[in-house]
Order: sequence, then structure tokens, then C-alpha cells
Amino acid sequence: MEYICRGEAETEALGQRLAGTFAPGTVLAFQGGLGMGKTAFTRGLARGLGYPGRVTSPTFTIVNEYDSPGQRLPLFHFDMYRLGGPEDLFDIGWEDYLDRGGLCAVEWSERVTEALPEGTVFITIARRPESEDWRSVTLGER
Repeated sequence: MEYICRGEAETEALGQRLAGTFAPGTVLAFQGGLGMGKTAFTRGLARGLGYPGRVTSPTFTIVNEYDSPGQRLPLFHFDMYRLGGPEDLFDIGWEDYLDRGGLCAVEWSERVTEALPEGTVFITIARRPESEDWRSVTLGER
């Protein structure tokens, strides 16, 4: 499925709208270059799940957890950019996160593709030719 977003606000709104469609334990593997909107989409996911706070990229912490009372599911937001490869996932407790029944949003997922579980939803975000701010957001399983 492909969506066209005309700016960051629409990318965030798409994440918010789709948040309710994902089952507990779903892994969302983002693909797309720097500045494509992966974190904006994840901010929308958090809002759609009921998280009221601030959502930022976990670039230096590897994972941020977003969970608050009344939230439909916890959201675990990963940034794999600084990992050397899938073997580094054991150091951050990857399997424990998968077992917790939340939604796992994985930025720079191409660095750990081999470790992604079956049924992972791949979300590719790419710039559109119409404008520097427009994005094509494509969802699919592999």
C-alpha cells in the first residue's frame, strides 16, 4: 500500500491514523535516508497509540520507550544506525522487547534485516519528485 504525504505534518498524521491497525508485537521496519520522515511517522504512531509526551529519535540511546496510562500499546522506538550489525541486538535486549507485546518501530532497519521476525511490516519512505517536502510512504511485508 502506498500513501503520498505532502510534508512532515501529513507524514505524522499518517502514522497516527495507522497506529490502530497494528497488532501487539508488530515490528515496523523503516527504510529511507536521512531526513525522510521516519521519526515524524513514529511521532504519529505514538500519538495514535495514546502517548501524550514528546517523541524524539533514539539516535544516541538506541531505543526509546513510550508508554503511559491508558495507552493502547507501548511503543519501542529503535534507531539501529549506530549498531555494527544484527549481533549487537543481543546487547540491547532485542528479544525481550519483541516478547513485551508492544509495537516496535525500527529506524535504519536495513542494518539488522536478518534479525527481524517473520511478519515484519516494512515501511519505505522516499522523496517524491513533485516537491522536496513530499514523501511516498509504502507499507508491505517481506
